[in-house]
Amino acid sequence: MGRLFGTDGVRGIANEALTVERAMQIGRAAAYVLSSNRRNVPKILIGMDTRLSSDMLANALSAGLCSVGADVVWLGVVPTPAVAYLVGKYKATAGIMISASHNPYEFNGIKIFNEDGFKLADEIEERIESIVLDSKPEVALADSKNIGRVTFAKNAVEDYIEHITSAAICSLDGMEIAIDCANGSSSVSARKLFEGLGARVHVLYDEPDGININEGCGSTHLENLRKYVLENNLACGVAFDGDADRCLCIDDKGEVIDGDFILAICALDLKERGKLRRNTVVGTIMTNFGFTKFCEKNGINFIPTKVGDRYVLEEMLLEGYVLGGEQSGHVIFRDHATTGDGQLTAIQLLTHLKRSGVALSELAGVMTRYPQYMVNIRTTDEGKLAFYTDHEIKALLRHAEEELAESGRIVVRPSGTEPLIRIMTEGEDAALAERIANETAEAIKQKLSTY
Repeated sequence: MGRLFGTDGVRGIANEALTVERAMQIGRAAAYVLSSNRRNVPKILIGMDTRLSSDMLANALSAGLCSVGADVVWLGVVPTPAVAYLVGKYKATAGIMISASHNPYEFNGIKIFNEDGFKLADEIEERIESIVLDSKPEVALADSKNIGRVTFAKNAVEDYIEHITSAAICSLDGMEIAIDCANGSSSVSARKLFEGLGARVHVLYDEPDGININEGCGSTHLENLRKYVLENNLACGVAFDGDADRCLCIDDKGEVIDGDFILAICALDLKERGKLRRNTVVGTIMTNFGFTKFCEKNGINFIPTKVGDRYVLEEMLLEGYVLGGEQSGHVIFRDHATTGDGQLTAIQLLTHLKRSGVALSELAGVMTRYPQYMVNIRTTDEGKLAFYTDHEIKALLRHAEEELAESGRIVVRPSGTEPLIRIMTEGEDAALAERIANETAEAIKQKLSTY
């Protein structure tokens, strides 16, 4: 994790940590770094989610980009994966998404995609950081004849919907579902996309007002979607986060189908159709142990990476794997996308559900979830650094591992996107996992309070 970029771009509270000035600096530095070896005028796409601050930051980024001679194309409100796809379709130099994903409205963020639709490599982010934070090198402004222009893409959402629709291998005729748009980016696309595939759609939380994004809705708040699915006897419910790059589901019995279940269901489908390259799925160290057991039972290889869909993708690209993702619902179908895409994930899951002719709850039976217990500790940047270096913290983590022995595991890590340290325990004994998580969290909290 860099000085400016986290595991998923630059994040912060808008107008506090993430100011207009900082956004303009990032735009200027990104244009310089991404176009330094080009002869043509760089063209940068900008998309955004529905946060109140997104317009402000888009204007600031545009000013920074234009000031060094880059042209800007505004996409308007779109899902994050739309930016990644449209970079290639529109033959742009790069794409920038303004979003803080699943975070509350007061946060915002800046994600940058290269010309191939992939998130920037660490070394590219470091070069941008050096310009923004150290003014090294200094970036020359364009002369008055070469200042960039801003234009607007009128068909960005439609072009993205057309692309995603092409990934469906059958219609959803006769399927009745609920979709929770989190008052975010999928509000502009979900209804048209899924109704276009033939589903009867109940759309929830698709009236963004700038501050209600992710508020009691979306993939981090599934309670109301679950209630709606059960009360209306629906085949399933689909929930996206604020920028629609992740997807979680509620099955016909009201159970949560998280990213691990989605990976298991889709992996088995791809394997049976001969489309799971090298019979391998990529996940993370937070992937449920039940998924590992599922893979062993079905002759599928599982490769865990660090937490973050960028690390999942890096591993997928090394050997050309086609499926990977996270428990949080970031799922990458590499045959169709360069990043996690919630609506694409929903289409892959729902078309398999339609073809199978069985309930989603039955499909989910391919995997058994091992009990997990999560605790978050709020901390500072200094606290995150101390977590890595404090010997007493290392000792108490070793003790927790010994107590869980071979019946479970503990994973403790600083969040790459929020001021948190996350503790996860997992094992056959749910009570033991819960006790160790709480005891470890309290001990770390007391220790970090001294920093």
